[in-house]
Amino acid sequence: MRRIGLAVVLALGLVLAPLAVEAQPAGKVWRIGLLMSPSVSSERARIEAFRQGLGDLGYAEGRNITIEYRYADGNAERLPTLAAELVRLNVDLIVTAGDFGIRAAKEATTTIPIVVALAGDLVGPGYVASLARPGGNITGLTTGPVLSQKRLELLKTAFPQIARVALFWNPNNTVNVTNLKETEAAAQALGVRVLALEVRRAEDLEGAFQRALRDRADAMLSIGDTVLVFHRRRIVDFAGKNRLPAMYSLPEYMEDGGLMMYGPNVADIYRRAATFVDKILKGAKPANLPVEQPTKFELVINMKTAKALGLKIPPSVLGRADQVIE
Repeated sequence: MRRIGLAVVLALGLVLAPLAVEAQPAGKVWRIGLLMSPSVSSERARIEAFRQGLGDLGYAEGRNITIEYRYADGNAERLPTLAAELVRLNVDLIVTAGDFGIRAAKEATTTIPIVVALAGDLVGPGYVASLARPGGNITGLTTGPVLSQKRLELLKTAFPQIARVALFWNPNNTVNVTNLKETEAAAQALGVRVLALEVRRAEDLEGAFQRALRDRADAMLSIGDTVLVFHRRRIVDFAGKNRLPAMYSLPEYMEDGGLMMYGPNVADIYRRAATFVDKILKGAKPANLPVEQPTKFELVINMKTAKALGLKIPPSVLGRADQVIE
C-alpha cells in the first residue's frame, strides 16, 4: 500500500474542507419577535420595508430567520400579553414601535434585546439613558418630540387664519404627554390656542369630536398613538365633514384621505431598524448601540382633499412638499 505523505493529506484537507462545511447542517435560525400595536393590514408597508432591510443584509424567513408576528389590532391593553408570549418563545430579540409597544416589551424582559423601529422619544420616558449610550436592553430609532412644533408651524403657515387647533392625544401615552407640551409651547409663540382632546380609547372619540365643535376649533392636529392611528378613518372623516384643515403625523392618514402629513420617511426607518437587528445577532449589545434619528423627512399634501374641502394651499407651502397627491 502506498503511503500518502503528510503534505498531501493536508493539501487534500484544505481542498475538501469547504465541501465538508457545505455538507454540515444549516447554521442557527434566529427567531425575531415582532410586536406591533395596529393591525396586520395597516402595518403591511412597514413590515415589508423591514423585511426588505433584512433581505439586503442576507436574512430570509425560512432560511436563517423566523419572525413571530404579534399584532394588538389597535388595543394597547393586549400588548403586555403579546410581549409575554414572545418572551416565553425565547425569541432572540424583539422589534417593536410606539410608546405602548416599547413599554410592554420593557416590562416583559430586561435581558432579551429590544429594537425600536419607530418612537417619538426614548430618553424622556426613561427607556434609554441617552441616545449615545442607551445602557440597557433597548436601542433603535427615535424621532424626538420636536416634530410636534414643526407640524403646527407648517399648518399655521399654510392657513394663517387659524386660531384654535384641536389636538387629539392619549394621556396614557408617555410620548403624547411630551408632544402636547411641545405643541403648546409652539402654539404660544404662533399665537394659536391648543384644544387638547383626550382619547384614551375608541369610545372617547365621539366626545372629543363634540368638544372640538363646541370650542369652535378651526384646524386639527393628530399625533402618533395606537388608538388614534387604528381609528384614523374616523378622524379624517370628521375633519372632512367639518372642513377643518388638518395635519397628521403618519402616512397612513394620507392613505385614508388626510390633508397634510409631516414626519419621517417610515419605510426608510423600518429598513434601518434591520441594521440594528443584524448587529445584535452578530453579537453587539443594545446598551452600546447608539440610538439613531431619521435622516429623511417628508411633507405630503393631498390636493384632492384640499379641493374637496374648498381649501387653498399657498404656493410657498406646496413648493416645500416632497409629495403632492393630485
